[in-house]
Amino acid sequence: MPEPTDRFSACLKIVLAQEGGYADHPADPGGATNMGITRKTLARWRSVSPWWDLPKSAVQQLKSEEAASIYKASYWERSNAQSLPAGLDLALFDYAVNSGPDRAIKSLQKLLGVVADGQVGPLTLAAIRTRVAAAGVAGLIDALCNQRLSFLTQLATFAVFGRGWRRRVEDIRKAAFADAGGPPRTPSTQPSIWSEVMNILAGYKTYIVAAAMVIAGLAQVLGVEIPTLEGHSAGQLVLEAIAIIFLRKGIKNDVGGV
Repeated sequence: MPEPTDRFSACLKIVLAQEGGYADHPADPGGATNMGITRKTLARWRSVSPWWDLPKSAVQQLKSEEAASIYKASYWERSNAQSLPAGLDLALFDYAVNSGPDRAIKSLQKLLGVVADGQVGPLTLAAIRTRVAAAGVAGLIDALCNQRLSFLTQLATFAVFGRGWRRRVEDIRKAAFADAGGPPRTPSTQPSIWSEVMNILAGYKTYIVAAAMVIAGLAQVLGVEIPTLEGHSAGQLVLEAIAIIFLRKGIKNDVGGV
């Protein structure tokens, strides 16, 4: 069995490969970041208060040795990853780095059905052992990665960073499965990109139908024959489309109390 320090080094290498070097994207709420360490995190580590007194140049000049120390104390040990089975340690560690230890731990605890207090203590570890003994660690890794991706898709910045986040989660899932000895025998269902698109469109299907009727009505005005709509005049189609839209809006307002 690998020593805990070996697991930390191996997992850190994977995490750093995901994080990259210095960046200061205007849409990133973390601001200036280097090797995944934000300006605020580095200021807290160096006891600089308020955090904005730490210049961005300090983030740019961050050395890998200090970054590793921050990762070990603030994310790896904070998540008690050294006490977790191989694979699950990586999945939780990277989740903690990307979205914060508190959220990552509570997400795992909710999957285990224990009190989500943000601390990986004896009760959480016991629940992990029970779950792993019954179904293997890969299934828990899979569920945690799915939960993480579900959370990320709800963020306002997903439109900007979503593709990279999705790729990161899938890379971590794959690496964690490899550490755990393979994927689960019965993989959990993951929503595909197309199913997410269809879910979005489902809320607007009434408007889509109405728009199609309007287009069909305009097509008839222009002399284009649409066989499936024979017997419906252009005016009738447009009026029915308008009626559908107002009917849906009325129902929505009644139900929602708007």
